[in-house]
Amino acid sequence: MALSFTIIGMSDNPHPFFPREVIDIISHSEYFSGGKRHHQIVENLLPPKHQWIDITVPLEDVYQKYRDIDSHIVVFASGDPLFFGFASTLQRVMPEVDMKVFPYFNSLQMLCHKAQIPYHDMHIVSLTGRPWKEFDNALIEHRGKIGVLTDRQKTPDEIARRMLDYGFTFYNMHIGERLGNPEEERLQSLSINEASKTSFSQPNCLVLNLEDNAPKRRFGIPESEFNLLDGRSRMITKMPIRLLTLQRLDLYGKKTFWDIGFCTGSVSIEARLQFPHLDIKAFEIRPEGKDLMESNSRKFSAPGIEYRIGDFLKEDLTEYELCDATFIGGHGGHLAEIMQNVYAHLAKGGCIVFNSVTSSVTQESGESFIQTAKALGMKLEEPMHIELDNNNPIDILKAVK
Repeated sequence: MALSFTIIGMSDNPHPFFPREVIDIISHSEYFSGGKRHHQIVENLLPPKHQWIDITVPLEDVYQKYRDIDSHIVVFASGDPLFFGFASTLQRVMPEVDMKVFPYFNSLQMLCHKAQIPYHDMHIVSLTGRPWKEFDNALIEHRGKIGVLTDRQKTPDEIARRMLDYGFTFYNMHIGERLGNPEEERLQSLSINEASKTSFSQPNCLVLNLEDNAPKRRFGIPESEFNLLDGRSRMITKMPIRLLTLQRLDLYGKKTFWDIGFCTGSVSIEARLQFPHLDIKAFEIRPEGKDLMESNSRKFSAPGIEYRIGDFLKEDLTEYELCDATFIGGHGGHLAEIMQNVYAHLAKGGCIVFNSVTSSVTQESGESFIQTAKALGMKLEEPMHIELDNNNPIDILKAVK
């Protein structure tokens, strides 16, 4: 018999109910798999001579055991196995095998049922073994209802503390613990501040609801609101120029964005707020940049910006995927070398944007950008000229690979 699977969704109820078809499959099978908790719940339903494979990390070892058996295996999984579940994983790892799925309610469905929360418009995020990125994106977008799958590190209280750090206090949190186990399940509705000080039993999940008085998303942050480098207002890209710079970077269709010489972090933060999907890497040689980026990103609720402090020309860029768009906000007299380094790690069709002050004293950097772009074989687009108040006029320059 070739390798195949029946995957059975279940809850934490210690006395599970399965339909007749599932009971027949269990009674006529030899090989079973699932978490230790699943085994404890279903053990009395399994045939006397059954063989059980615990699903533990590393999962590659589990998959190899499956391949060694090369027979039919019944897998028990929590909730709906096709909802961020084990069936989805098997489809990706073993796309060639036959699979039949018997789903149960997933944990977020159970939480919504018990809290009487309509969930047809809920945005789903899984933090189970995953980074913060998709969760941060949902918060930045001010999603009205966010369902979150947690794990033992990214717990409801840890999630709440991250939300407080970045000023996302305008949600309330509904938490379900040990759902499906009538003897132990618990439902709580808390403010973000209350949740940050509360411990929760595992497993759990949560739903965030945006409050009616939540602030609106912003488009453009006045430079006067940023924490500045030594209070120097000239060391920040002014808001109108910042927004035009983002337009020239054309970030809607991009995946990765580098901000070189970020200083206060204003361009990275504005990009994060307007284009939450972006993977942003920011670089700054001044040690003060660390505190400025951290304080400003928290002040303007822009989590998820990855930054590096140090000389960009000494960075090992091979660890990063190719960049789609780069803004050079500061170069310390090494513009040509920085452009050459960026070009080597720029995706085809990617761009470099640079704001050149066009006064007679500082026009040299603009010429350097143009000549370096030509030497690299990049396509120069028409400069965008802007004059703002009594400041020197600026040319926003763009070169495309």
